[in-house]
Order: sequence, then structure tokens, then C-alpha cells
Amino acid sequence: MQPTAGPPLPHTRSRLTHWLGTAAALAAVVGVTAVVQPAGATASTSPVTTASPGPDPKKAAYPLDCGPWKVGVAHSAAADFDGDGSTETVAVVRCATGTGTPPSGVYVLGHPAAGGAPRIVATLVEPEDQLTVDDLAVRRGGMTATVRGYSSDDVPRCCPDLEREVSWGWRDGRFAVLASPSATAV
Repeated sequence: MQPTAGPPLPHTRSRLTHWLGTAAALAAVVGVTAVVQPAGATASTSPVTTASPGPDPKKAAYPLDCGPWKVGVAHSAAADFDGDGSTETVAVVRCATGTGTPPSGVYVLGHPAAGGAPRIVATLVEPEDQLTVDDLAVRRGGMTATVRGYSSDDVPRCCPDLEREVSWGWRDGRFAVLASPSATAV
């Protein structure tokens, strides 16, 4: 394979505007999670991992418009995040297109009422944020995931060029983004 000739592509250099755009997108995620809280939940300082299964993420109805493709559950984990004795499931979902890097949504599911489908009790990442979420794990005090994004609109949607480890925890009756290091170029 020969190296490419010519000047470097504009999307391969990070500029201040790229980082400011990424910071604004992550601030939007933080702002949404600060407002969202599950109905009827009680506060606890850390999740309790339980042996009882959480709601089945494949049976939930997610607010994604995938056109001709189906909604796919990329990752999921279960724990009693709010300490109420009932196991919730956190699910990373995206359109199962088979190509590219479709944006993710991260949802916390509660058990269904009267045998219906699991209900969404919190949204941690909206697909509209154009972020890809991987490596979801339940850890001490909450959950963590790797969030990937784009430094500008010029970056191809197949290839996120920014990455950040994000943590959420149950604080003051709702899910909150916990402190995490700043985004790094991939």
C-alpha cells in the first residue's frame, strides 16, 4: 500500500472549533441526564447488582426511526441502579444497518406494568446526539461506556475521531453523568 500524496485531509487535524463542538455535544448529554429521572424511583448511593433478571431489552419499544432496518440492541447490562429492590436494564441500541457507524441511544428500562413491554424510565444518550456508544459495563457506583463522536461535520460517519469514557450514577433521585476525563482523539 502506498502512502497518499498531497496535503493532509482537513478532517485529520483537530482544531479548537472541533473540540468546542464536541464539548457542546457532551454538555448536551450531561444536561439531558441531569433533568431525566425515572418515575417513582428512590435514591441510593450505588447500584446493587442482583441475581434477578432485568427487563428484556429486546422486547422494549425504542423511539428510533430506522427506516427499513430494525432496531438492534448492541449492549445491555442489568442492576438495581436506584436501590428500590427491582432490577433495571440499561441498553445501548442503534439501527442495525450492517454498514457504517449508526448513532446510539442509551436507555434505562424498568419492568413492564401488567405484563407489557419493558418501559423506558430514563434516556442517557439520544441518537440525535450523533454519538456511538460501546463497551457498556456496570461498575461500582453506576455504569460506564465508551462514547465516540466527531470533531466536525467533515469527518465521515463511518469513522468517529473522538473518544471519551463516560460514567453515569444514581444521584439525588435521578441518573447523572459522573466526572470523566476529557475527550481524546482516536
